[in-house]
Amino acid sequence: MAKQKVLVAGASGYLGRHVVREFAARGYSVRSLVRSQEKLACEGPNLEPPIAEFVEDIFIGDAVDRASLKEACKGMDIVFSCMGLTKPLHNITSQQVDHLGNKALLEDAISHSVRKFIYISVFNSYRMMDSDMVKAHELFVQDLRDSGMPYTIIRPTAYFNDMGMFFSFARKGHVFLFGDGKNRFNPIHGADLARVCVDAAENKTNSEIAIGGPDIFTYDETNIMAFEALGMEPKITHVPMWVGDIALFVIGIVNKPLKSIMSFALSVSRMDNVAPATGTKHLKDFFRELAAKSG
Repeated sequence: MAKQKVLVAGASGYLGRHVVREFAARGYSVRSLVRSQEKLACEGPNLEPPIAEFVEDIFIGDAVDRASLKEACKGMDIVFSCMGLTKPLHNITSQQVDHLGNKALLEDAISHSVRKFIYISVFNSYRMMDSDMVKAHELFVQDLRDSGMPYTIIRPTAYFNDMGMFFSFARKGHVFLFGDGKNRFNPIHGADLARVCVDAAENKTNSEIAIGGPDIFTYDETNIMAFEALGMEPKITHVPMWVGDIALFVIGIVNKPLKSIMSFALSVSRMDNVAPATGTKHLKDFFRELAAKSG
């Protein structure tokens, strides 16, 4: 029996790398959609595995250039996309990448009779629709629902590489948090989430899956763990939310891409984000591995 073929869009990112490995481990033929293939051969900054050996085919394309995505899905059985804007880039918006880029990919998938589309969106999105980034995700989610394409939408709380940002701040000696640090969440490791994503490829019904990791922490507890892994005394300053709101307004005047990312960060700092738990990998171990790597 011929291997099933899957396109992984966003393959060089944190989750994309773990998804490529999981699909390959289960016998799929993997095509990676990336802007540049250089990253595939080396480990990422948050212990993301190199994946060049697991990729059978590479397609070079850019979500901002919709025409460059044409034919990306040719010959594919499944499309998995975690393609999205994760950091501010000059003159590039979440609307261009998360919505319109994925929409172009969906249109190509439909034209090539792909049998299923799996997409990564945001947990609790309905509570954060004032964020341009979340809104862009959900505009595409609606496109996908309306398309007639069989789909699964996966909604994780946060990834471990997001926690890597806290680790970086802790390593500098001081963490600044919006809010009182008491809001709770359960971030998930990329390998644990990848298993959920690949399981979804085998599910023939349309579905939406909310998912988080096995452990629930407050933001304060998360950052204290990072300091402990580094053998440092925790230093955390809580910044009132109104200060963040003012900063967001000012940034929005001069840097809209940064505003989009910061708006999401502020939104998740206002609420609990605890989703159904899964996985076996623990954040404390991840921080210890980062500390060992950083020497």
